[in-house]
Amino acid sequence: MKHAYFVTVLIIRPHGDGYQLLMLRRAEDSYMGGQWHVVSGGIEPDETAWQAALREMREETGLAPVEFYCLDTTTVFYRPQNDTINIAPMFCAIVCVDAAVTINSEHTAYEWIDINEADSRLLWPGDRQALEEVRTAILGDSPAKQLMRIPIELWCV
Repeated sequence: MKHAYFVTVLIIRPHGDGYQLLMLRRAEDSYMGGQWHVVSGGIEPDETAWQAALREMREETGLAPVEFYCLDTTTVFYRPQNDTINIAPMFCAIVCVDAAVTINSEHTAYEWIDINEADSRLLWPGDRQALEEVRTAILGDSPAKQLMRIPIELWCV
């Protein structure tokens, strides 16, 4: 059995009095084809998990965050197709209200969904857990928020 390392990024934008979550529809010919999902992808050998999260976000959506956080939630799952244990740290990226999404060929559509209605649309239990963490720790201004922040000085070099 092998190990694979992935990242997942929940992209959030302010909207009216609340917030929205970006969801992407996977291309039919890809893994999880046709499913709505959040940004995810593999970690390259020469990068950290947070660097991979920023890269995947940029590649899949064309977006850059104005705030960036690591989440306490990490998913671990098994894929029988390639006999791997997959480990995925999770991140939250806050983008501007008017940020323009440009999806890549891995996706066929995108949609912004109210974060209070997104749970039923999220495919995996870990994604729902991460969204709850975003609501309480990041958007709810918990004491942990500052410790979860990845400073812009790190990722803008």
